[in-house]
Amino acid sequence: MTLPLVVGVDGSEAGLWAAEWATDEAALHGLPLRIVHACLWEHYEGPVLAQSTEVPAEHALALDIVGRAAERARQRNPDVKITVDIVPDDAEAALLREACLAAAVVTGCRGRGPITGALMGSVSRSLATHASSPVVVVRGTAHNREGVNGRIVVGVGDAATSTAAITFAFREAEERHCALDAVRAWRRPAHKPLAHPLLAGHPAHHHEDQASALLDDVLRTPEREHPDVPVHRVTAEGPAHHLFLALSATADLLVLGAPRRHGLALPLGRVAHAALQHADCPVAVVPQREAAS
Repeated sequence: MTLPLVVGVDGSEAGLWAAEWATDEAALHGLPLRIVHACLWEHYEGPVLAQSTEVPAEHALALDIVGRAAERARQRNPDVKITVDIVPDDAEAALLREACLAAAVVTGCRGRGPITGALMGSVSRSLATHASSPVVVVRGTAHNREGVNGRIVVGVGDAATSTAAITFAFREAEERHCALDAVRAWRRPAHKPLAHPLLAGHPAHHHEDQASALLDDVLRTPEREHPDVPVHRVTAEGPAHHLFLALSATADLLVLGAPRRHGLALPLGRVAHAALQHADCPVAVVPQREAAS
């Protein structure tokens, strides 16, 4: 069974940007697109609707939201198979449930109005933390959303937290025929005693060499499996969230891993939080199954 790409829409312009991005992504990977709008009016007013011949204003609004998103998607690519659904639930619960049977879930970065916008950010963060599928939050300028930079950035932690994100990033780069930057930030421990520099070399070189060796290790297999993807290794000293935000300005997609342990979500790290709030390009958060230590 081919899993669909799911996009959650809420009637905002950001939601329509997400629908357009998801249409391009569905076409790229040959996937059907499922457009979902979640609202609670039907849950509470269902018995009343059964006795009425009029279409409630809330239902009409929901139909308009999915209808406009579907029309925007069809204009974007008429060859993508599109289905729509109005789900009687809150957005977070509905999209988490959709993620169980989705290739990925796509959302916008904010909703309608200041209050809804805050809620939409909360939904995106919750999805990135708990969803069983990859989650893409579409944000950034039109230039970044359109994928014209020809570059994807993937954050590399260790093998236990990065494998799924690296696999996702390589597949994206291969389908898009673009370059992949594999990035590892490193920092020297503030209070760790160092060996004598004449014996151990400059300490900064030691940590940079470790970062480079880790990149070589985790990239060895995917590079062999995707030989046509140009890969650039990037190591840099400093806070990782600053580095990734800077790189996002000229990227089409930033890919990060989110660890899971025995199916349970772990808190998102500082890098993912910063990216979801401030990245200049769409952000994909990919769950990584991790064995308990």
